[in-house]
Amino acid sequence: MIHYPAIDPIIFAIGPFAVRWYGLMYVLGFTAAYLLVRRQAKQFGWQQMLEQLDNLNLALIVGVILGGRFGYVLFYNLPYYLEHPQHIFATWEGGMSFHGGVIGVLLAGLLFCGRTKLDFWKTADSYTVTVPIGLGLGRIGNFLNGELYGRVTEVPWSMVFPGGGELPRHPSQLYEALLEGLVLFCILWPLRAKPWIKQWPHGSLLALFLILYGTFRWLIEFFREPDPQLGLLLFGLSMGQLLCAAMIAAGLLLYGILRKQQQNT
Repeated sequence: MIHYPAIDPIIFAIGPFAVRWYGLMYVLGFTAAYLLVRRQAKQFGWQQMLEQLDNLNLALIVGVILGGRFGYVLFYNLPYYLEHPQHIFATWEGGMSFHGGVIGVLLAGLLFCGRTKLDFWKTADSYTVTVPIGLGLGRIGNFLNGELYGRVTEVPWSMVFPGGGELPRHPSQLYEALLEGLVLFCILWPLRAKPWIKQWPHGSLLALFLILYGTFRWLIEFFREPDPQLGLLLFGLSMGQLLCAAMIAAGLLLYGILRKQQQNT
C-alpha cells in the first residue's frame, strides 16, 4: 500500500475567495485546448476559425460547464435535485458529468458554427485532439481532492483515501489520467497530421474519440467505486459504463454516417 499524499485542495485563499487545484486544472485544460486549436488553425490556414476563436472558445466553455452540471443532475442524482431544485446550480457543492459535458459542448459548437458558418466537423476535429489534456488534468484534480476513488483492493499501489473509509482502494483517478489523458492524447494528436487522415471525412476524429474514450472509461469503471446513490445498475454495470456504451455506439454510428456521406459525394 502507498501512502496517499494528503494535499490541501485549496492552493491559497484571500478572504472568501479560494483558488483550488481542481479549478486550476480546468483553467489549464481550457488554455491548452485554446492554444493547440489556434496552432492548428494557423498551420492549416483556417482564417475564419482564427477570427472566431475567442468567441468560440467562450461558447464551448459555457457549453461544457452547463452540460456537465445538468448531466450530473439528470444522470446521477435526479430525485435529489427534483426535491431540492435550489441546489441545481450549486456547482461548488460538487457534481459534474463528463458525458453531460460532451453533450453540452457539442450543442454549443453546433449553435455557434451554425450562426457563424464555421465548418462544424472540421472545428470538432480540431478541438477533439486537444481534449485529452483537460481530461488528464481533471483526473489529477480529482486525485488531489481525494474524490472519485476506486474500489477496495489489495494491490501494492492501493491507497487509503480520506473519504473512502479505512480500507485501501484503487487510485482509479490516476488510471483515468493515464488512459483518458496521456494515452488518448498520444493517439489523437499525432493522428491529425498523418497524410492519410485527409482521406477520412471531417468528423472522424470526433467519432474516434467517442469510441476510444468510451472504451477506456468503460474498462476503468470496473476499478472505480460506483456513485453511492446509484450503486451498480443494469447487468451489474455502473452508470458511467452504461453512458460509455452509448458513447461508443454513437461514435460508431457517427463514423458510419460520415463515411456514407463521403461515398455519396
